[in-house]
Amino acid sequence: MDLQLSGKTVLITGSTAGIGYATAQLLLEEGAEVYINGRQQASTYKAVDQLKEEVPGARVAAFVADFMKPAEVEKQLSTLPSVDILINNVGIYTSKSFYTTSAEEWNSQFQVNIMSGVQLTKRFLPTMLQQNWGRILFISSECAYLVPSDMISYSATKAALHAVSKGLSHLTKRSRVTINTLVPGSTLTEGAKKFIADKAASEKKDPAEIERLFFQNERPHSLLERFAEVKEVATTIAYLCSPLSSATNGSVIKVDGGSSGGVL
Repeated sequence: MDLQLSGKTVLITGSTAGIGYATAQLLLEEGAEVYINGRQQASTYKAVDQLKEEVPGARVAAFVADFMKPAEVEKQLSTLPSVDILINNVGIYTSKSFYTTSAEEWNSQFQVNIMSGVQLTKRFLPTMLQQNWGRILFISSECAYLVPSDMISYSATKAALHAVSKGLSHLTKRSRVTINTLVPGSTLTEGAKKFIADKAASEKKDPAEIERLFFQNERPHSLLERFAEVKEVATTIAYLCSPLSSATNGSVIKVDGGSSGGVL
């Protein structure tokens, strides 16, 4: 299917690996021009080079920025052209007891997970509305619904994204700009692979058994009963970036394998 993305310019935050990287690859294959983002220059440019190898003729560039430093991000944005599609994917988390999660850690997660998207949307939404076309996507998490006891701060930031995204979508009335939220479930990112491998080694179990037990004990409502591949999430993101998704606005789209349960 032609997603009609040729010539569109995209910025994906947190995209040197995982879902962000897989999304960049798909959008490049569809003919978009993509800016990928990381905090470190070396890893970001390495990802750019890798994408150029994987997608011949890819128009891909680096946007090196640390969203813990809004003033530096603002300076970097002055070098970036307007974009047609903004994917707010960057996120950080801690896996700690509520009692040992510091106020600084709460603030850091709110700054990166929420305020990065707020800052970038303020920068790009006016131009999207002026040109009467654009896509903004906030990447949430199943944790917004499940709220694991060791990830309360992270879950709070992801739940807040839903309100931010919904409120912003009201600003797009009578335009061809859409703003949506996507909810991935447990996904086989580099971090998840390390989690499985480390746990398998420490418990002297097969990685497949570790995965089975994780879904049995931690994600009992999952209908998929496995980690999603990053490309399985990225394909839905690519569609929502496309002109073909014009009737989807102010919505929450789940790619969580049923893990969050419920009817909403």
